[in-house]
Amino acid sequence: MQDPIDKIETIVTESSVWDTITSFLGKVIYANEDNSIRITIGLILLVFIIYGITSVVLTFLKKLVSKRMPEENRVKFDTVFSFSRWLIYLIVLLVVFDSVGVNVTAIFAASAALLIGVGLALQTLFQDIISGIFILVDQTVSVNDIIEIEGKVGRVEEIKLRTTRAVTVDNKVLVIPNHLYLTNSLYNWTQNGTTTRESVQVGVAYGSDVQLVKELLLQAASSHPQVLPDPEPSVQFINFGDSSLDFKLIFTLNDSFKAAFPKSDIRFEIDRLFREHNVAIPFPQRDIHIIEPKK
Repeated sequence: MQDPIDKIETIVTESSVWDTITSFLGKVIYANEDNSIRITIGLILLVFIIYGITSVVLTFLKKLVSKRMPEENRVKFDTVFSFSRWLIYLIVLLVVFDSVGVNVTAIFAASAALLIGVGLALQTLFQDIISGIFILVDQTVSVNDIIEIEGKVGRVEEIKLRTTRAVTVDNKVLVIPNHLYLTNSLYNWTQNGTTTRESVQVGVAYGSDVQLVKELLLQAASSHPQVLPDPEPSVQFINFGDSSLDFKLIFTLNDSFKAAFPKSDIRFEIDRLFREHNVAIPFPQRDIHIIEPKK
């Protein structure tokens, strides 16, 4: 007994309608002299079908990646994605032509040589663009984040495809090539929130009342209006130095971008309180021994 599927296949293949369809799809629109390149209606239809499937897949991936992105990053990602989409379309088109017998070896070879040459000439530019895509996708850095890279601190104002624009505390524009994020350590001060723990270090003379020093340091921090009461400021006795007893005053600020100003105010207050309570801040001392030459 013939299998139902085989039976249906036999009916379809023996049908005159099927012959008409295959004849129509196999109609040659263009062929070169040696018949090595043949463009048929079926090939064109196949290209449109592959194009549609590729578009659906890319649209799904685009929605999946940009689903949780902020609006400003989503706009930039759309720009990057539009360029990448046409590159993918070109690759899919060449693969389809190659699979149906069209010789695209020369095109692949020329494209590879061109891309290698451009890549060597524009290596840094490509690194910046790839890094920019990574930043947009994994959100390592976002607008208004405070970052520190290569010893420079700034608030991120704009993330472009090739560079990131940040403004320093003294209102200078810091333009950071995006590839530095891949080659350097990046400190994001505000990824876990806007509050940060800051510190001020000071040394006092040996013989000073360390409990009094602790109380004065806490008073200097607590009296500043920008220091948050929770968590409370704390003091660490960090070392017996060469010329001083070293302490660290730790406190919390809500705006770490301008931390230098309250830290300066706290140092002024520490100096005032130490003078008021006769707590000495020593300067480094060295003993010099002069040996006279023997006569």
